[in-house]
Amino acid sequence: MDEGQPHSRRAWEEATLGPWRSRNPEREAEFRTLSGLELPVVADRGDWRTGEGEIGYPGAYPFTRGIFPTMYRGRLWTMRQYAGFGTAEETNARFRFLLSQGQTGLSVAFDLPTQMGYDSDDPIARGEVGRVGVAIDSIEDMARLFAEIPLDRVTTSMTINAPASILLLMYAEAARRQGVADDRLGGTIQNDILKEYTARGTYILPPAASLRLVTDTFRYCSEHMPRFHTISISGYHIREAGSTAPQEVAFTLANALAYVDAAVAAGLAIDDFAPRLSFFFNAQSDLFEEAAKFRAARRLWARLIRGRGARDEKSMMLRFHAQTAGSALTAQQPQVNIARVTLQALAAVLGGAQSLHTNGFDEALALPTQQSALLALRTQQVIAHETGAADVADPLGGSYHVERLTDLIEEEAEHYLRQIEVRGGAVAAIEQGYVQREIQESAYRFQMDVEHGRRKVVGVNILQSEPEEMLPLQRIPPELEEGQRRRVKELRALRDQDAARRALDAVEQAARGTGNLLEPLREAVVAQATLGEMVERLTSVFGRYRPKDAL
Repeated sequence: MDEGQPHSRRAWEEATLGPWRSRNPEREAEFRTLSGLELPVVADRGDWRTGEGEIGYPGAYPFTRGIFPTMYRGRLWTMRQYAGFGTAEETNARFRFLLSQGQTGLSVAFDLPTQMGYDSDDPIARGEVGRVGVAIDSIEDMARLFAEIPLDRVTTSMTINAPASILLLMYAEAARRQGVADDRLGGTIQNDILKEYTARGTYILPPAASLRLVTDTFRYCSEHMPRFHTISISGYHIREAGSTAPQEVAFTLANALAYVDAAVAAGLAIDDFAPRLSFFFNAQSDLFEEAAKFRAARRLWARLIRGRGARDEKSMMLRFHAQTAGSALTAQQPQVNIARVTLQALAAVLGGAQSLHTNGFDEALALPTQQSALLALRTQQVIAHETGAADVADPLGGSYHVERLTDLIEEEAEHYLRQIEVRGGAVAAIEQGYVQREIQESAYRFQMDVEHGRRKVVGVNILQSEPEEMLPLQRIPPELEEGQRRRVKELRALRDQDAARRALDAVEQAARGTGNLLEPLREAVVAQATLGEMVERLTSVFGRYRPKDAL
């Protein structure tokens, strides 16, 4: 060893960092992750809690390094661009365009009335039809949405929660019309109602009734649609609402445990449904913290679900979709978002995502145009084929910095999980307002950091420039809404009214009992009952949830 080289970290810190700290004492507090975790100047083995032998290998418990042995060498992640606007025909055209450009899976964005269980011609839907997603009122709309798309050869993710079971049944019926049997369908429904009460707000029924629909969907799919992931437990919206990375992990996994417990209480065996659970996380711009977050979530979930009695290793594998952070996109200098999205997508790949959506750079201003959607897809393809990031499983594994962050995120997430447990679990913690308050406080701290310049955002509080020429934006023509309203009225006028009424009566009767709700709901879908009519029958029994009921 060179005689001038420090022989220990302590000696190095005294010789090198001491003078720097004495000259820059105020700067020490600047160096934190996006979530506020402290960062040393350099990490070493002493900062790493987990033993090297405990990190394990890809494809082996606790799956810190990935759920498959060869990861992307075996198969790349699914490139699943989220899309939906206007009518079913317009969204179908966008789907087919993206598939022709190399996209490998579909992801459906529904408009707000659909998410809330209202038909397009309901007065409360006026002004929102087709605005933030595609309007789906009936099986006829769903069939048009997937026209000429072979549903036995493509997997579909549907970002739908409160009425998820109904949209799933419409999807299955649309596939039947193509001659595709239920057991050949693959994909995911989000179906994660608990986070709606804390972070997003598109709830319909009270929590207990919502959990019944979730567990009924678990049972239905285990019997009829074994390839379909019945829930995508979402941390994405929790993070978008302002949580930190450890909170995102903790609150997501707490919700997951609530679903597991509800399903077991309903008589389902954990290893019969847990392999079909999936997760949905945010990918923010702090590259190393985000990669570490995904690794920590995988390791923590494997331990938690095994503690609940799972024995099948497939139950212990945390499969997740990632989406780049919508909240990180800026309306100022929007083309800079291309760089943000690229780094966020890279974090998801380095963290081992199973599927990925990359946002369009113009999404702080409007829905993405076809051009920006294509550029977002090409961003994934460059990462996949040109960077080498997909060539090695867990390429950041063993990094002192990343392993330290993985440990810290896991430890802080475990702290929140204990706080939720002492409050009686996820549902009770939501009803008491604990989760909401924690997210709100984190969001406030972050916003204050931006406003006071402690957190720098290019184009917002530093490196600002003159307003640029307005970009071409995706527009939703006003006449679209009237056309969709007219279409749903025509459907009601032309269908077999007696069949629709009998099917809806059966839905209401089942809601008053204890049987699986998806069986009568499917008959209602086939009878061309509308989404709003089915939801109305459910709310006539269970009521509509209002926040003041719980908080």
